[in-house]
Amino acid sequence: MSAGPSKSAPVIVITGTPGTGKTTHAQLLAQESPVPLKHINVGDLVKEKGLYESYDHEWQSYTVDEDKLLDELEPLAAAGGVILDWHTCDLFPERWVDLVVVLRCNHTQLWERLEKRNYPLKKIQENNEAEIMEVVLDDARSSYAPEIVIELQSAGTEDLESNVARIVQWIEAWQKNQQSVEE
Repeated sequence: MSAGPSKSAPVIVITGTPGTGKTTHAQLLAQESPVPLKHINVGDLVKEKGLYESYDHEWQSYTVDEDKLLDELEPLAAAGGVILDWHTCDLFPERWVDLVVVLRCNHTQLWERLEKRNYPLKKIQENNEAEIMEVVLDDARSSYAPEIVIELQSAGTEDLESNVARIVQWIEAWQKNQQSVEE
């Protein structure tokens, strides 16, 4: 369920295994959207606002303080007009979210992308296995209504452009639906 007719723009979660193109998709969507959307890179927000409990040097990642993160995001989600870009989605309450986009990528290509980021081998292996096992997709499907979860391939620029165009069409339909609910 959405937060009601008071939102002028939807809350969209763009999720997927690290390296699937979430941030690139979110940035382009924020530019192309027919309604103003603020891109929130949740990982960056966690670092900037200190919304973590600790830093794991072996995995080169933060242990997120989920309560602090949700408190930070709640007013933004309630207002609408945000793209939440993160490698997981099941933390976000269902009432916040209007659309969940799960980006997928061929595991060989994913491996190359993560190597370019200088991820430790152990982290590349774990993320690659997660992609093969559809971990993020399964989390999305078990956390949200099936009609709001879409799976999109993210192999390159062509996919990026068609995916963003598809999400823009979804936003336009969402807007029409909101207007008819309010009338």
